[in-house]
Amino acid sequence: MFVRPLTAEERQALRAGLRSAEAFTLRRCQILLASAEGQTPRQIATLLGCCVQTVRNALRAFHAEGLDCLREKSSAPKTTRIVLDDAGCRRLRDLLHCSPRDFGKPTSLWTLALAAEVAHAEGLTSRPVSIELIRQALKRLGVTWQRAKDWITSPDPAYRRKKGRATG
Repeated sequence: MFVRPLTAEERQALRAGLRSAEAFTLRRCQILLASAEGQTPRQIATLLGCCVQTVRNALRAFHAEGLDCLREKSSAPKTTRIVLDDAGCRRLRDLLHCSPRDFGKPTSLWTLALAAEVAHAEGLTSRPVSIELIRQALKRLGVTWQRAKDWITSPDPAYRRKKGRATG
């Protein structure tokens, strides 16, 4: 796999790109010029200290885009799909007001991982989701997620009165 024959303008632009402050542009120019000199992707990767796939990606991008491939594109997804819409977020909040034991779980405390698992099992999400998605959904609803705390209680019938007197 080699780059197509370069025009004089392309070769000049690639040589100018060797002085670029952008590392992405510099690397692409190095790859394309080395390929134009007849080096294989494996030789170029060894020379530049990158993987062979990086070289192939640069060559394919040049064939598809020309010199436009020298500018780094956004790595953000082109489209995003809402996994948990507003109605799903409200259903999630209602789900978290129940005990995990209602869903056959061995604990009575919710964790984000457990909430994600139950949300998928209950059909709130079409696929298993991350704990970050659950946290963000709760944040959109204005719910803050805090780690569960263990409360110490006593079987003593006068516990509340005694504790109130001790803590003020």
